Amino acid sequence: MALLHDSDKPSSSSGILPLKEIPGDYGLPFFGPIKDRLDFYYRQGKDEYFRARMKKYNSTVYRVNSPPGPFNAKDSKVIVLLDAVSFPILFDTSKVEKKNVFIGTYMPSTHFTGGYRVCAYLDPSESKHETLKALLLTLLDKLHKKLIPSFRDSVTQLFIDLETELDNNGEASFNPISDKMSFDFLFRLFGNKSSYDTTVGGTGNTSLDRWLLFQLAPLVTLGLKYLPNCVEDLLLHTFPLPYFVVKSGYEKVHDAFHDAIKDLIDEAEEEGVGRDEASHNLMFLTGFNAYGGTKVLFPALLKYVGTGGVDLHRRLADEIRTIVKDEGTVTLAALEKMSLAKSVVWEALRIEPPVQFQYAKAKEDITITSHDSSYVIKKGETICGYQPFATKDPKIFTNPEGFVPDRFVGEGEKLIKYVYWSNGRESNDPTANDKQCPAKDMVVLLSRMMLVEFFLRYDTFSVEVGQLLLGSSVTFKSVTKAI
Repeated sequence: MALLHDSDKPSSSSGILPLKEIPGDYGLPFFGPIKDRLDFYYRQGKDEYFRARMKKYNSTVYRVNSPPGPFNAKDSKVIVLLDAVSFPILFDTSKVEKKNVFIGTYMPSTHFTGGYRVCAYLDPSESKHETLKALLLTLLDKLHKKLIPSFRDSVTQLFIDLETELDNNGEASFNPISDKMSFDFLFRLFGNKSSYDTTVGGTGNTSLDRWLLFQLAPLVTLGLKYLPNCVEDLLLHTFPLPYFVVKSGYEKVHDAFHDAIKDLIDEAEEEGVGRDEASHNLMFLTGFNAYGGTKVLFPALLKYVGTGGVDLHRRLADEIRTIVKDEGTVTLAALEKMSLAKSVVWEALRIEPPVQFQYAKAKEDITITSHDSSYVIKKGETICGYQPFATKDPKIFTNPEGFVPDRFVGEGEKLIKYVYWSNGRESNDPTANDKQCPAKDMVVLLSRMMLVEFFLRYDTFSVEVGQLLLGSSVTFKSVTKAI
């Protein structure tokens, strides 16, 4: 796929981009944020909310209120970025602050994380950030060799459950089966034992689901089939949901996880991190970052591959089986050789990123550029990037709305620097001094593993897709086993 703009700083014909005032407004105090919130959740929906204002102002950079506001947020006023060129300012922690903006303009109570501000909510300028992020990166690096065998052990049960449900019901809902597998895999990876061998059994993921929902509730909508809009808005978007409702479930999972990862906690203590704080940070990494990510990513991946058709399935199966046969088994080296499988994963991350929003506050007056203009963001102003638009920028990607399996094959791999799902460029690696997801490489590897394990077993499959509170729903209608 051709790259139309191969520069992060496109220039006008004169060589200097015109400096413009940032368009848009926030409406009347109190009422403006409420109007925008109703547009965002009920009248327009997320995509149309941003698209309509982009057309109105003829700009991919403008001012708007970011939901939920105004009650959950100290300040709902943001400058939104919708193109691939302006978006990366959100990663430059020398110019922007990332304190307490991990999921938006509000932060859930620290009761959800054992009373600690975990690493995800810390800015790199805070002294504890580097210590915690370095610890997480070191531990993930040590677990790297366990990824493939641990995943293969857990994913076997996924296929058993999938086939059993298909045989019994004529269809199988992939999401709950995938969630159950993901939770058990992560428990095996970090704790060296199956979750089924602990007090949480095989249902620990349901406790994490509620824990996730109560933190993310201000960002979701249930739809009229559950509650009238006015009632839902009052319940979900007006006040944060209380921790005590999910406390017992979280503590049950955390206690079992804490017991299983004692060796990791010992290492953290040696690095100067308190045992309890290390435990809750690792729980957040596992339960929110990793489990929450796979909860969205695996269904999205199977959704696009499933609807991609028989020819795509044949090509993936041929590539995967040939390379695995040549290597003798599934290895990291084998995964790296699978150019089509790699491209399919990046394309799924591009078109339906597991994290849709990125936020930051300007540390100083900064000048940003879009494709055709430049703008000044004042110190203290909040910046909001809506990633599904930035990674579907038509001036970067041809056929941006379409799922193109081989988009990142060959020369196309240069385009991965415009895939931003991890709070950084896909071409970059996370460090202790930035806010890129520490589990970035693990998530990509697991996605490739899902494709490999799937096409080692099946030739083709058909799915029906829909929408859930967090991401896509996938229902398998058929699978054809490999001969």
